[in-house]
Amino acid sequence: MSLRKKHILLGITGGIAAYKSAYLVRELVKAGAEVRVVMTDAATKFVQPLTFSTLSNNPVAVDLWDENQTTRDVIGTKHVHLANWADAMLVAPASANTIAKFVEGAADNLLTVLALACTKPILLSPTMDADMMRNETTRANIAKLRERGFHIIPSEEGEHASGLKGPGRLPEVEVILGYVERTLANAQQDLKKKTILVTAGPTYEAIDPVRYIGNRSSGKMGYAIANAAVQRGAAVILISGPTHLETPRHVQRVNVESAEDMHVAVLTHVKRADAIVMSAAVADFTPQQAATRKIKKDRRGDVPEIKFKRTPDILESVAKLKTVRVGFALETDNEFANAKQKLRQKNLDLIVLNSMREHKKVFGSDENIVTLIGKKGKPQKLPRMSKFDVAEKILDRVRELM
Repeated sequence: MSLRKKHILLGITGGIAAYKSAYLVRELVKAGAEVRVVMTDAATKFVQPLTFSTLSNNPVAVDLWDENQTTRDVIGTKHVHLANWADAMLVAPASANTIAKFVEGAADNLLTVLALACTKPILLSPTMDADMMRNETTRANIAKLRERGFHIIPSEEGEHASGLKGPGRLPEVEVILGYVERTLANAQQDLKKKTILVTAGPTYEAIDPVRYIGNRSSGKMGYAIANAAVQRGAAVILISGPTHLETPRHVQRVNVESAEDMHVAVLTHVKRADAIVMSAAVADFTPQQAATRKIKKDRRGDVPEIKFKRTPDILESVAKLKTVRVGFALETDNEFANAKQKLRQKNLDLIVLNSMREHKKVFGSDENIVTLIGKKGKPQKLPRMSKFDVAEKILDRVRELM
């Protein structure tokens, strides 16, 4: 994909690598992109804004309250104008300080305000001294932003200005440009004006106020689908069982616990949906009656008997709707036959088959191996890939079905 006529909002934060951003602006402009630069005050200590305004042929924004506005930047709404103008926002270098502000949702300068207002893809190139990059807090902050849907460009290893060696160097310009091109190619906005309901994570079925029966689902696949869908322009409702995952940017999240909770939530929101992607690992059985107090061990060592009942069949309850319906099948044996049977019985348009035999670490992993099975045509077996890339493939099929 070409960068020609693409609007790139480039954020530059404080760090010695800020001088490399001048080369980045030059190459973006040479590729045909229009570039607007936003600098933090710390960044101006390393490189003067005049350098970037000359290279980009556009004014550089630093101060949210700067009265020397152009006709395109109305004071007080500059963050709205630039956020809406951009096809993508790129922060390179992204300092540890600014990354921490993004995690906390701070809005204390123009760059952080823009990050909050921007609905388009945001790419970050974390760049800092090696020990800062290795710090647990920095790594946790980067992981949180990745879960929320920020695109993280991995730093390079090498020698730093401090003399230390290790991770944290700004990648070469060509590498950064490649990430921008691929991100824009995936953010084609082909699901704009569509609403997609996604279920994710496990359900917990209470035994007593302390204990529950659950499963090993991390929710990562469902969250990847929600993240990918919102980047393609869809309004996304994410109905999530208990997870520790961050909510993807601009996704409406509804938290539930039990299968019954998820059933009610789906029926509440499904009327708005053009497509339903049911990736949650919903329990098939739940205790008939949860104890009101913690079940204690008795002195004789007797094991209490727990009787179970079926949980609501959520897929069956939406089987007659005209929306596109996608289900998941996690199988340990007779994988293909069982998935095809579920496709027919639940009246699904598409089923995503997970095979425990092929990918034993599917739970909690960032990768997946799946087969897409539709009512017509040959099954599409995908190679091992990231769950985000699997999500893109699923959404490609959803778009065709809609």
